[in-house]
Amino acid sequence: MIIKLIKWLSIGIIGLVALAFAVLLLAPGIHLSSLTMILNVATGSGSNTPSDELMERLQVQDGYHLSVFARDLGNPRMLELTAGNTLLYSSPREGTIVQLRDSNKDGRADQRTDLLQGLLRPHGLEVHEGYLYVAESNQVGRIAYDADSGTISGEYEVVIPGLTDDGNHWSKTIRIKDDWLYVSMGSTCNVCEETDSRRASITRYRLNGSGEQIFASGLRNSVGMDFAPWNGNLFATDNGRDLLGDDYPPCELNEIVEGGFYGWPYLNGDNDLDPDFGAGKEALQATAIKPVLPFRAHNAPLGIHFSTEKERLALVALHGSWNRTTPDGYKVLALEWDSRNEISASDFLWGFEDDGNIIGRPVDISSDGKGGYFVSDDYAQVIYRVSPHQDLVSTAEPEAGTAQDSPLTAAGEDVVAQVIDPGFALAGELLYRNLPCGDCHNADSATPVVLEHLGEKYDLESLANYFLTPTPPMPRYELNADQRQQLAHFLLSREQAPAGK
Repeated sequence: MIIKLIKWLSIGIIGLVALAFAVLLLAPGIHLSSLTMILNVATGSGSNTPSDELMERLQVQDGYHLSVFARDLGNPRMLELTAGNTLLYSSPREGTIVQLRDSNKDGRADQRTDLLQGLLRPHGLEVHEGYLYVAESNQVGRIAYDADSGTISGEYEVVIPGLTDDGNHWSKTIRIKDDWLYVSMGSTCNVCEETDSRRASITRYRLNGSGEQIFASGLRNSVGMDFAPWNGNLFATDNGRDLLGDDYPPCELNEIVEGGFYGWPYLNGDNDLDPDFGAGKEALQATAIKPVLPFRAHNAPLGIHFSTEKERLALVALHGSWNRTTPDGYKVLALEWDSRNEISASDFLWGFEDDGNIIGRPVDISSDGKGGYFVSDDYAQVIYRVSPHQDLVSTAEPEAGTAQDSPLTAAGEDVVAQVIDPGFALAGELLYRNLPCGDCHNADSATPVVLEHLGEKYDLESLANYFLTPTPPMPRYELNADQRQQLAHFLLSREQAPAGK
């Protein structure tokens, strides 16, 4: 066993060195971060969470605000939001399932719990009917889980044993619908004919592991799966093969049907014959199911998440290329289906790659339960939160003495009332005066930066979050969650004050 392990490690190290050397030969001007990214591909290692200054280059679609939910994590991959608004993530490298909670409601995780440890490369997650299901690289297990309390109980039970994890693409992703558990297993290779029919396929089982069926095949590596809420159909991302050049073949989004065959290893993209395995397979070109949307080659689409708030919208995480002369991908796309089921794509979250400098690789997306999303990044060891600007709007009954009768109203076509707490606003005013804010923002300062129309750009939460990573030259002050809220209430309250006040 020890000799076998040493041999495996030696092969891995030699392959890694060869890979890095090949990249240097192909692109001698490659940025150092690209080599770090290749290490991420080969070993699962990551980079440090980028600095606040670097994260300034990340951009998100209009109407949303980006913040860090949790940083300095270990290899966060797949995400699952529970009924208790608790976020779970899998860490294959650390062998853990981790639970994150935001107990003080400041938009950042402040409680971390390792729910399960000692697992073999856990990846896919699903919480269903009182159980937490986990897809390890060689099996699927479950354990009783109370989402409200965030606790597990009883023994961890293996429900699907004996999954193969040799070769490439060892990760397993799972989804549950109508008491079927769907398991996606990638191929063992770049391109080959598999001996295990469950590889490069989506297989489904009953929740106790019985009733194994190959649901769909010819899927090289479908890491992301989700069901469309408007028709219940399963969609899956798929990573195209390598070593056919920078721009071919495309990666894919497929609509998965029972018994469907999607082409690999014989066909690529729009059912083109593969140069290595396509000979004699011309008949498959008429029957194999084509992708509903191609992604650019080597963009590596991973997690897909259908919005529960916006109709016919899905987000897809592009992990980014590792074997392309010019890096490409490294973003989150928004996909929208029209009434004819045609799909348009636009950038939702981007800026992870800039002229070869890579600071992140998005993996998975989950709802945050408030109209926004969590995005995991296994390269930067971070989970981001993308929040709509109005997500701190109060829906609770006001307490006596609050300013419910004179709300601040955000500008724009969608008018949303925000409740200003006069106590918070007063404390924020004192904080504003005690900090050197007036050096720049008071009217009598040398070159005043006037604070006007903040309500057109920020709501209470997004302005409070802004103080975590303010845009230079504004300095970053060490403010706690209450202080950030107090400043936000004060600054926005000035815009609802009558003229002359």
